[in-house]
Amino acid sequence: MRNEAVISKGVDWVMVWLYIILVAIGFLCIFSVEHRSQENILQTIIGLKKNYSKQLLFIGISAIVATFILLTDSKFFTATANITYAFGILLMMATFFIGREINGSKSWIPLGFFNLQPVETCKIFTALALSKYLSRSETDFNKPQSQIIAALFALIPIGFSLMQNETGLALVYFSFLIPMYREGLPPVYLIIGFSLAVLFVATILIEKNTLAIILTIIAAAVLYFMRRIIMRQKSILLLIVGIWILCVSIQRFAVPYVFKHVLHPYQVERILNTFGVDYVPEDKVTEVELNQQKENLATKKLKKEKSDYNVKQSKIAIGSGGFWGKGFLKGTQTQGDFVPEQHTDFIFTSVGENFGFWGSALVVLLYLLFLLRIVFVAERQRSTFSRVYAYSVAGIIFFHLAINVCMTIGLAPVIGITLPLLSYGGSSLLTFTILIFILVRLDADRQMVLR
Repeated sequence: MRNEAVISKGVDWVMVWLYIILVAIGFLCIFSVEHRSQENILQTIIGLKKNYSKQLLFIGISAIVATFILLTDSKFFTATANITYAFGILLMMATFFIGREINGSKSWIPLGFFNLQPVETCKIFTALALSKYLSRSETDFNKPQSQIIAALFALIPIGFSLMQNETGLALVYFSFLIPMYREGLPPVYLIIGFSLAVLFVATILIEKNTLAIILTIIAAAVLYFMRRIIMRQKSILLLIVGIWILCVSIQRFAVPYVFKHVLHPYQVERILNTFGVDYVPEDKVTEVELNQQKENLATKKLKKEKSDYNVKQSKIAIGSGGFWGKGFLKGTQTQGDFVPEQHTDFIFTSVGENFGFWGSALVVLLYLLFLLRIVFVAERQRSTFSRVYAYSVAGIIFFHLAINVCMTIGLAPVIGITLPLLSYGGSSLLTFTILIFILVRLDADRQMVLR
């Protein structure tokens, strides 16, 4: 442990102040969602009767944890990286036996005054373990074997997240591609990933036979323009044909299989609604059932409207703020409890309604400044461990920010993911606090070479 007199030595105060500002904005947003004029603020805070009073407690705990981290020797994080990762995986496994189900997801462990979500906290352990592995002198990241091992650090939590119905948090673990790419992961992997994403969206928007024809035309065009090269290297012909077969198989068999057997109906419905496609179950039905479905089109329409309720109310709240906003504690949507989960996943709507476009733009700008500062900090590290960890933190925050904001304005499916440092929740706030202040501690010792 370090002496209190040197706790601030080497600390990047720009990053710390950006953290404090975002946490303060988050508290104000949660307060604006729940506070009513007839309530006594002091009584609700002391009695922990409201979420904003509990969030204030979480902020205090986070401050203590952050101070403890700043007093910790940086070598502690490298020494315990693998042990903490194994502990995180065990916690995720424990949720299947002692976990509590909340909103259809059995991914929470009750700890008295708050619930711990291991899939959330495991992001810290994954970042440390990946940093430890990539900083080893014997790790040659140019070899496919090392790339596969590094990917497994993220794929294992992804598997547990999906089994716990935490699709949103599972997507966040793909953020670890960013530090791996920085350390030399071939760009072809990112190109393949982006291509698969485009193919997935095309499968939703385009009729399957039409898409198969389009893919065939593209493959034929590539063969035509590369005919001279193919004459010299026959293996390229096999590669192009193989890619064509793979793409057609994905759009005709893999995506429908995932929609039918992997994702839950409500998840499929949310994804399709995001792209403006009506959800129609593919299960075979009898003629009587088919006639009954036709007679209940109006009921289905109401059901679809109900499934879109969160996003619609979110858009109304953000849009009603206009350019300047309605003012703090003056939002009609917020004060009227029209937006579900507004203090957690949809906290950004509070920013939009209370402070308008300029307030929303300012919050996003603060996040961008935070991310740029983290990247700046990452690039000045002598240690590979610290650099990989910094890019991991940047990737996690970026994924959370992008998915959450897009979700609230209808550009992404509602998958239940928090806005870093703003959303209510002790598990989320503590996770991001630990992530950020471990980076602050490592950066304070940036002249050291950690492994």
